[in-house]
Amino acid sequence: MSHWTKLSELHKATGNRTIADLLADPARAGDFTATAGDMYFDYSKTNITADIRETLLALARDTNVEDRRDAMFAGARINETEDRAVLHTALRNLDGGPVMVDGVDVMPGVHQTLADMRAFAEKVRDGAYTDVVNIGIGGSDLGPAMAVRALAPYHDGPRCHFVSNVDGADISDTLRVLDAKTTLVIVASKTFTTIETMTNARTARAWMLDHGGDPSTQFAALSTAEDKTTDFGINRVQVFGFEDWVGGRYSVWGPIGLSLMIAIGPKAFDAFLRGAQDMDSHFRSADLHENLPVLLALVGIWHNQICNHATRAVLPYDERLGLLPNYLQQLEMESNGKGVTRDGSDSPRNTGPVVWGAAGTNGQHAFYQLIHQGTRVIPCEFLLAAKGHEPDLAHHHQLLVANCLAQSQALMQGRSLDQARKIAADKGFTGEELEKQARHRVFTGNRPSTTLLYPELDPFTLGQIIALYEHRVFVEGVILDILSFDQWGVELGKELATALQPVIEGTEPTDGQDASTAALVNYIHRHG
Repeated sequence: MSHWTKLSELHKATGNRTIADLLADPARAGDFTATAGDMYFDYSKTNITADIRETLLALARDTNVEDRRDAMFAGARINETEDRAVLHTALRNLDGGPVMVDGVDVMPGVHQTLADMRAFAEKVRDGAYTDVVNIGIGGSDLGPAMAVRALAPYHDGPRCHFVSNVDGADISDTLRVLDAKTTLVIVASKTFTTIETMTNARTARAWMLDHGGDPSTQFAALSTAEDKTTDFGINRVQVFGFEDWVGGRYSVWGPIGLSLMIAIGPKAFDAFLRGAQDMDSHFRSADLHENLPVLLALVGIWHNQICNHATRAVLPYDERLGLLPNYLQQLEMESNGKGVTRDGSDSPRNTGPVVWGAAGTNGQHAFYQLIHQGTRVIPCEFLLAAKGHEPDLAHHHQLLVANCLAQSQALMQGRSLDQARKIAADKGFTGEELEKQARHRVFTGNRPSTTLLYPELDPFTLGQIIALYEHRVFVEGVILDILSFDQWGVELGKELATALQPVIEGTEPTDGQDASTAALVNYIHRHG
């Protein structure tokens, strides 16, 4: 019997057993937790038993998770469709030894780039700049934007702003409140050809020229295309490149993180890198049954591929992690949103889940209704710091903690019909109306969740969190036998958009377009 088949049989055997039944064993809370440093991961509020966990771990071993992990860290070309190594981990390898790619140690180049970034960041922080605008999209925007917001208590540099959407409203609303003479613009595009980024970059350059700024000194680029950055007018000393073994959604650790380094300073940025390095070390050395990225991945596999829960809610009870669900949405769905296995054959099972979420407690007043009483089970992943950054507002944090823990408890235990009847009766309802009112107050419960706790959201911890989820996505991809480090699914829409642009501009007819697209274009022409 395959591990997949055994897991399906174990799932059927769960029957009417509930998570609350499992937690009746006082030892469960300790048995179904794991730690990495001061980080604490609780997965006891799931329907995973010891037998299920052992089968999941056997699945991880038999799909060669450990060998593939070691190959990644060793610089093997595990991005097979693009024939590239996958070495974002090298960007935070501050204390490790050489990292070889095709017989060449890449670490001297990594350390030199980091030194150049530090020098430039200090120059910007010590200068007359009041604001920094990062222009990018996808990984060139989501990572630094999320991290800058997350580490707001550590900001002691210029204000940072992020522009990604080609919708003119994004760049217009950002620039109109800034002083062109004291603003640095960072253009983040590896190829320096990304149409959304370059359109916004040209608009920012025109704005700066029109308002007394100097693009020749006030623009920097995060790109490997020095010929194109030179043609754009950016000084070579303000261009920071990175290798093709760093994917966009994994790139916040290097030059793409320049805006973060400017905001919090090189010392705090180094702490951010060391947090990720710490999680790398844990991932490489911890036994699988104590390995946080592996356990988080196995919980995800159980819920998505075995229990058929198609979505996953990421719920940070930390306002400053409000962009984390967006970031993880790209990380997971662009990495594992594939339909074929490594050899190009159709995947025999569902692959990546739909990832979404929002910061608590705001989400409680938006979509938690569906999570608690909707007809679909949505596994939830809570994140929470033991303490906040505002000691004078400690009562706020205590209320936040109470809400987070209460939500996972409510999802697990629910409310029975008898309990709901008593509530309705206490409110004065009787007869048929009591029964109707009671049914509206029933919570089925038995809805799974995990909780990740950490002492405080500081640069080191944020590095740990991001690296944890990066490795989680990698493990899931290995188990599902898919390639997590390409993203061909984004190409077709880009190609068609390029072809449609002259049609939208009116320089080419709609002939040859499908009837729906032609009708939509005609509407735009009439009303645009």
